[in-house]
Amino acid sequence: MKKEMQLGITGMTCASCSSRIEKVLNKIDGVEANVNLALEQAKISWDSDQIKPRQISERIERLGYGVRQNKLEFAIGGMTCASCAARIEKGLLRMDGIVSAQVNLATETGTVVYQPGMTEQEAIFDKVHQLGYQASAHGAQDVDESEKLLRKKRYRLLISAVLSLPLFYTMVMHLPFHTGLPMPALLMNPWFQLALASVVQFYIGWPFYRGGIRALLNKSANMDVLVALGTSAAYVYSLGQVILYALGRTAVPNLYFETSAVLITLVLLGKYLESRAKKRTTAAIGELVELGAKEATRVDPDGIEHKVAIDAVRIGDVLKVRPGEKIPVDGMIISGEAAIDESMITGEPIPATKRSGDKLIGATLNTNGTLLMKTERVGEDTALAGIVRIVEEAQGSKAPIQRLADSISGVFVPIVIGIALLVFVVWISAIRPGELVPAMTAAISVLVIACPCALGLATPTSVMVGTGKGAESGILFKGGEYLESIQDIQSILFDKTGTITNGRPEVTDVILFGKMSEEDMMTLTASAENQSEHPLAQAIVSYAKEMAWHLQPTDSFEMLTGSGITAQVGGHRLIIGSRRLMMKENIVIRFALDDAIRLENYGNTVIFIGIDDHLEALVAVADTIKESSQASISKLKALGLGVYMITGDNEKTAQAIARKAGIDHVFAELLPEEKVDKVKELQQQGYRVAMVGDGINDAPALAAADIGIAIGTGTDVAIEAADITLVGGDLSHIVKALDLSRKTMRNIRQNLFWALFYNAIGIPVAALGLLAPWVAGAAMAFSSISVVANSLRLKRVKI
Repeated sequence: MKKEMQLGITGMTCASCSSRIEKVLNKIDGVEANVNLALEQAKISWDSDQIKPRQISERIERLGYGVRQNKLEFAIGGMTCASCAARIEKGLLRMDGIVSAQVNLATETGTVVYQPGMTEQEAIFDKVHQLGYQASAHGAQDVDESEKLLRKKRYRLLISAVLSLPLFYTMVMHLPFHTGLPMPALLMNPWFQLALASVVQFYIGWPFYRGGIRALLNKSANMDVLVALGTSAAYVYSLGQVILYALGRTAVPNLYFETSAVLITLVLLGKYLESRAKKRTTAAIGELVELGAKEATRVDPDGIEHKVAIDAVRIGDVLKVRPGEKIPVDGMIISGEAAIDESMITGEPIPATKRSGDKLIGATLNTNGTLLMKTERVGEDTALAGIVRIVEEAQGSKAPIQRLADSISGVFVPIVIGIALLVFVVWISAIRPGELVPAMTAAISVLVIACPCALGLATPTSVMVGTGKGAESGILFKGGEYLESIQDIQSILFDKTGTITNGRPEVTDVILFGKMSEEDMMTLTASAENQSEHPLAQAIVSYAKEMAWHLQPTDSFEMLTGSGITAQVGGHRLIIGSRRLMMKENIVIRFALDDAIRLENYGNTVIFIGIDDHLEALVAVADTIKESSQASISKLKALGLGVYMITGDNEKTAQAIARKAGIDHVFAELLPEEKVDKVKELQQQGYRVAMVGDGINDAPALAAADIGIAIGTGTDVAIEAADITLVGGDLSHIVKALDLSRKTMRNIRQNLFWALFYNAIGIPVAALGLLAPWVAGAAMAFSSISVVANSLRLKRVKI
């Protein structure tokens, strides 16, 4: 049968590429291909009886080209346990064009990477529907939909509880330790019990039948199958007893309606409490979204102010932010000064002072001062939206340890059904020969207690809480795998500029040689340097402004490329620059050389200040190390990590900064590709390597490292290449990330232990007939709730 598709092809550079692909594809039996270089597409018709689309894709990739891929995130409804998630994954992976598929039970979402042309979104959704579940196009259920589903679960639980309570009462009254309470005759009436139990079994319990039937039709089994089998066995046996009673074959029917009804009620209770708890694990995203401002004050060109909704703000708008208000969107200050509390984004508790020209992050708080800002990013492009997006993706991803749970869940339910059948046969043939009730009770207990829900929730709930906790502290994990693997790093490489240091030069020392005071000398120097755009000049200007010294107008100014400047300010002639410039201008400097060399040995750039043909001062400027660098690096070394500096700067400056930061190993004067070589060199020695950087030149090394950590104040390229982003740029967050990783993994191991422990202990106890089915149901519900509750403990840990 002939079929057609259009594939996007990547990696073609010229006509010979397209002709090569076309030639190879056309040699395949049953395939006709036309490859268009300009569109980067291949129009392919093939005979489905002779070849599979996947084979065509593989042939293209073997030629060294790629088949374009899209990523689809969508919500999945109707899952009840880990077996459901595993079955959907397997079903999707069997489709042509699906590269990878991940289904997260905790977030009830799916993430699929697929090749357009081979399959499309509609086909993926159809497949999910065929498997017995619902798929919708949004990435996750919105708050209203989530609340609606929770209310529906509560409503069904209440009906089930009200109908099951009379049946439960009859069961308690038959226990040896009953309280002697009266037993109304109506409650013991078989027809009354049948009516109550039937509503619970077939109205309240219908979703279990529906899910179980769909699973069996797809040659699989899940929690629905276990619950449906267990409750149906008790219900059908009791129904048979009622029929015998109606026919006069028995005077006192032996009824177990309470077993089926109470079981369904307990399962519903467990799922309801589990849903409520799971909702709390995803609270981090909701809390992040709520951080954003709801409105802004826009200032028109004529100065008139208007309150507008945040969605109405556009790039280029001028906004006024008053004390106590949130910064509406990302932008830049055009006038004013204020202390901005950025703790909700960066995790830093101390407000940062911001002035004209400084960047502002939306959702941060203006604690004092009135600002005018120009909007630079709005909507989905803001820093807050980016953080929410990263956290959503991380919470929907899988940590490698989850493969263990997935592999167990995939075969768990069929094995449990087999054990239950074996238990039934052993009881009815050997333990209590010919007695149906004890055999049935033991088998039902095995079926019910062995639900794999807790196993499926063990990892994703911890990952969701862990990544949310990280986001609150300014640590963004791009996926659960990075939250898991950062704990295993053995060596960590730091870029220098903007990572260990602040990334901007500052005045560190001023040494006077003349009769002028520091204020007079620096006022003249800063006034002259104010005409220059050079970073060193701006460091001097910033120093003078911080000291509140008033700059003077410049009468003349000349830039001497590579050596310095000359200027006339307030009747004085200034010569500012290198020692070579001083020698050229015949200014004596030999008495200052010892101080200059000493300052240079500490990594400073020394600027000579000549005023009226005399050396007046030395000003040392350096890129100072961050306050957090030394303490953070000391803690990393104490944890046993090898710490290295890797920089393109000169050896002397690098060594000076390394000494201040406490780093023993320095690789200096490296090109970007040489940084990659150093990463690989350590990896070849058997170390797991993390790279920390902020610049475009760090991106290759960040990508090559086992874990790439980007400074959030750096370039978009570096952030894109990294696996973890430190929003505020504080290196202490690396120590926090390691601590969070270890605590999260310990939490996951606890969850997996308890999930497996329940089954390892519960199944044998149930098989021995020591658990009533309703007790087994309660234990099953408790296992899921306890796993989610343990994950929620991560929200309270200190990092």
